[in-house]
Amino acid sequence: MQLIDGKAVADRIKQEIAQEVAEICNAGGKRPHLAAVLVGHDGGSETYVAHKVKACEQCGFKSTLVRYESDVTEEELLHKVDELNNDPDIDGFIVQLPLPKHISEQKVIEAIDYRKDVDGFHPVNVGRMSIGLPCFVSATPAGIMELLARYNIETKGKHCVVLGRSNIVGKPVATLMMQKAYPGNATVTVCHSATTNIKEICRTADIIIAALGSPEFVTADMVKEGAVIIDVGTTRVPDASKKSGFKLTGDVKFSEVAPLCSYITPVPGGVGPMTIVSLMRNTLLAGKKAIYK
Repeated sequence: MQLIDGKAVADRIKQEIAQEVAEICNAGGKRPHLAAVLVGHDGGSETYVAHKVKACEQCGFKSTLVRYESDVTEEELLHKVDELNNDPDIDGFIVQLPLPKHISEQKVIEAIDYRKDVDGFHPVNVGRMSIGLPCFVSATPAGIMELLARYNIETKGKHCVVLGRSNIVGKPVATLMMQKAYPGNATVTVCHSATTNIKEICRTADIIIAALGSPEFVTADMVKEGAVIIDVGTTRVPDASKKSGFKLTGDVKFSEVAPLCSYITPVPGGVGPMTIVSLMRNTLLAGKKAIYK
């Protein structure tokens, strides 16, 4: 069993990006600029955004954090999105999800200029990805594909089971694993809450990508010997022994599944760091106008 070290890969990619940014700036080019909009004080969102700001520093980017209280109106938030769309110095920006209930996430996502949509959530980017055109690929699926590539994991002709059908992870990663490319070229099955025989389907999988948000859902009796396991889940589970009062738990029961695998991602330290570094890569592409002129 080999552990897929997402943190080490992410650190390496950040160094690669920082080097490229230094070359751009030395040649008189513009330093990439990422803005993040954070609404309210959700603990998970606060942590993610802090990590993103820190990653910007490590990559040599300029970053701007725009904060609102949770009672901000939808109209006010959409006005800020419009402002960021039209700011020539901002190359890419994200609106951190989830948003308060009175704001339509879909409306906000669609209001973002797809050429600055470094989260890859806009329907234009999702549509382009689904037919294999250059686009901003959403960060978590992009990070998963990068891990498979960096560890030279064979995907062609393999049976890949994706657990979860969210617009942010499940659907896009299933699409990417089907594409005629590497990583990809797999036969993909998507399972979700309405799938009746999940255990049997998982047992036939060469690769399982677990993105359900259900702690320790995948157990040893669901995994065949030699399978590759990518655990996307990060749920805060109460743990009195931790200073924070909780621990991050994946969708896979690591202790019993790991011995069966050829490769497995830990939680934390697997897919999480790759999500943030994929956002950095999209920001670099946006800064270079490499996808949309």
